Amino acid sequence: MNMIVAVDNNFAIGYQGRLLVQIPLDQQLFREMTKNKVIVYGRKTLATFPNEIPLAGRTNIILSEDKDYSVRGAVCVHSMEEALEYLKGYKTEDIFIVGGESIYKQFLPYCDTIHLTKIDYEYKADRYFPDITKSPEWQMTAESDEQTYFDVEYYFQKYERKNF
Repeated sequence: MNMIVAVDNNFAIGYQGRLLVQIPLDQQLFREMTKNKVIVYGRKTLATFPNEIPLAGRTNIILSEDKDYSVRGAVCVHSMEEALEYLKGYKTEDIFIVGGESIYKQFLPYCDTIHLTKIDYEYKADRYFPDITKSPEWQMTAESDEQTYFDVEYYFQKYERKNF
């Protein structure tokens, strides 16, 4: 399974239910990588999507503990066990975990690739991604040249789980 995430220097990913920054090239990469794939996310992440509607051209799977929660255009699962069982019907390379904080943390042990946009800035934040640079399990296997959006510098990085 894959994860796709944008983080700042502190591995922050959000503040008060919103992304820290919207970078058009990062959003384009997200669209290209997840198109015709399976995306897995939580209820709060759906609230950050345009009009709070599941993303078109993808199989949307929303994990919510609320058993009565349902969303038109998405499959709703209510536990990690249910999510993992449902995902068995797809190739692991076609599955992208897209947030938020608790979903990333729950799925991290099941993922082998992380597509990370590293933003060279420190934002005020209340949601974080695990700092994989401090884990011996992960190694960076690719990094883009420096990118710039107005005064924000960022890099596209790929991390892969090491085989021990």
